[in-house]
Amino acid sequence: MVNLSRNKTLFFYFTENDTFSDRLLIFLLHLAFFFKHFKSKIDQKYLQNFYDYVFRQIELDIREIGYGDQTVNKKMKTYVNLLYSIINKIDNWETYNSEQKIKILKVFLEIKDNDEKFVGYFEKYSNYLSKITLNSFTKSVLEHKF
Repeated sequence: MVNLSRNKTLFFYFTENDTFSDRLLIFLLHLAFFFKHFKSKIDQKYLQNFYDYVFRQIELDIREIGYGDQTVNKKMKTYVNLLYSIINKIDNWETYNSEQKIKILKVFLEIKDNDEKFVGYFEKYSNYLSKITLNSFTKSVLEHKF
């Protein structure tokens, strides 16, 4: 998922900067779709462990940047709430029309150009997730093509 979050095309349409926050936001969008598709297909304990691992790694990355304990706690709370908000908004993704999907993405992203590209990308990603197994992500498949 980290590799997917580094997709330069997404950043071209989203921002001119390639900051930690921007990458994390794109990662959380990918993660939300991931959880949406696998929540009913996989053991909940496994998904909880995966979730815990992801956020432990995010916390370590924030600490590596040099933030103190208070700032780390505030940022972690913000990122966890952001993920839940994204999951809540995309829960019925398949039932939305293109305009509704654009509105959802614009809640989280300041897309500077070509909204349809973003929607198309996450449409393809969502369809891709529905066709693959979890092992595709856990067994170090380096390139996901969709």
